[in-house]
Amino acid sequence: MTLATSGPVRLWGGSPAHRFYSVVVFVLLASLDNVAIGLVPPLYGSIADALDVSRRLLGLVTAANFLVSAVAAVGWAYVGDRTNRKPLLMVGTLIWAFGTGGSAVADSYPTFLAAQVVGAVGLGAVGSVGFSVVTDLISPRRRGLVMSFWGLSQGVGTLAGTLVGGLLGAADWRRPFLVLTVVGLGATAAYLFTFDIRRGQSEPELADRLAGGAEYDHQISRADLPRILGRRTNRWLILQGLTAQAAFGSLVWLPVLFAERAEAQGYSAATAVVVGSVFATLFQLGGVFSIVGGLVGDALQRRTPSGRATVAAVGILAALPFYLVLFFVPIRIDVPDGAGPGAIVRAVLASVLTEPTVGLSLLTALLALALTSANSPNWFALIADVNPPEHRGTVYSLGNLVNGVGRAAGNGLVGVVFHGLRAAFPPPLNYAVGLAVFQLFFVPTGVMYWLAARSSPRDIAAVRVLLRARARRM
Repeated sequence: MTLATSGPVRLWGGSPAHRFYSVVVFVLLASLDNVAIGLVPPLYGSIADALDVSRRLLGLVTAANFLVSAVAAVGWAYVGDRTNRKPLLMVGTLIWAFGTGGSAVADSYPTFLAAQVVGAVGLGAVGSVGFSVVTDLISPRRRGLVMSFWGLSQGVGTLAGTLVGGLLGAADWRRPFLVLTVVGLGATAAYLFTFDIRRGQSEPELADRLAGGAEYDHQISRADLPRILGRRTNRWLILQGLTAQAAFGSLVWLPVLFAERAEAQGYSAATAVVVGSVFATLFQLGGVFSIVGGLVGDALQRRTPSGRATVAAVGILAALPFYLVLFFVPIRIDVPDGAGPGAIVRAVLASVLTEPTVGLSLLTALLALALTSANSPNWFALIADVNPPEHRGTVYSLGNLVNGVGRAAGNGLVGVVFHGLRAAFPPPLNYAVGLAVFQLFFVPTGVMYWLAARSSPRDIAAVRVLLRARARRM
């Protein structure tokens, strides 16, 4: 990891150790928004029973969470590109912690929905403002690698939410929300000790001027928005989220698919919830290979300015057949029905080695997630590459807004599709068919990355010229 530095530093305030701590805090806490969202899907059944509503209405809560968070992120990011970013992150974290705590004590569906929406408003700050901060800490040569950790932390957050929701919430669905509320309050305290990062300090063109005491004082304004959308690469990076996240958003139903398979094999509902959460968690471990995707993107980008987009395009398109196999390969589930979560987890892990269908499914899932994970770090890094520092948070948030629309559509509509397919395909086959259909959205996603590979060299060169000109005037 290469951290940008400028000027003399004290032992802790602005030292390399302090900067490293700051990167770690921002990367780890970026995962919390996905933990919060990931808590709900494994508990659809339990929450629906407690609040006396259908599972489809709980799917709409998750969809609303995605959408509200993405809309709020645009406002957070625009303000963050103009002002001090640390206070915004702290306020946003407190808001989502408040919403998560409210979800834990909700006694009706409207109250639960309102609490989740409040939490989503705060979640919008974590990703958009945090992204802008991290790009100012990391040199361009290592952006893909560090952004892989940024993206991986969010994937790990989804896994943690799925696992924590299924394990802690198996007996009491409110418990995981209470735990996450406490974590959110701790996150606010962690922000207090992070380094105040100077805007633009990671850019080689600005390094000498900033080291000499100059300030990069450029801020975004409303007049910049047409220029942002005028960059062709920005348009493809933003639009690809509509189709990519329609596919990714549907995957939050993976715990439900495997829980339904367990119930179809005769297991109780409580056991099925744990089984679904553990299987879904195992099958998403391929996301750790985003580190490889980031490294490959960095290496290819040093050889050609279209490298990152090319890596993302190939990964997205190559993953599609593996997803289709994953949803339809039969799995024989052998766990102790009615046992505690620990015993069920051990039985599932043992079945990876003893049950060929489970081992095959895990291998297929790892390959699918490994390939699609190349998308995330290269998307993050490309946004930083083709935009000046004062635009990055806003561009990220615009992309995240479109991602939220796509993810909300994928998450919400797939529930309707599952219900509509019941007449022709009894559960759990209706879930498998519905998920397979939604993965076809990866095809236009790959095409848009290929188009970004054609436009990114010119846009990257334009940013480098702009920063050199600004450095001469600083």
